[in-house]
Amino acid sequence: QVQLVESGGGLVQPGGSLRLSCGASGRAFSIYVMGWFRQAPGKQRELVARITSGGSTNYADSVKGRFTISRDNAKNTVYLQMNSLKPEDTAVYYCNTSPAIWNWGQGTQVTVSS
Repeated sequence: QVQLVESGGGLVQPGGSLRLSCGASGRAFSIYVMGWFRQAPGKQRELVARITSGGSTNYADSVKGRFTISRDNAKNTVYLQMNSLKPEDTAVYYCNTSPAIWNWGQGTQVTVSS
């Protein structure tokens, strides 16, 4: 069974940046479309960015131009560079395949606040 481990979250001021990482173990990572999702309190989990095995990317309108997803297939890792962070980006961030087929990891908390 694949295990997903997210890291890199934290508390940041509006306008700041964070880089999230997600490692996947136990499966051929490179063949899957991977996504970063987030869930804010009281809201449903939403997909914010996805990347194909070949590196093509898509973003939710709310993060377009501010977030960048990337992957390193040799390291079974997907990244999310988040710039110009806003308070509304506050959420727990998760990675998974897109659509999600693996068990969810614990996520990493991102809090944007002054």
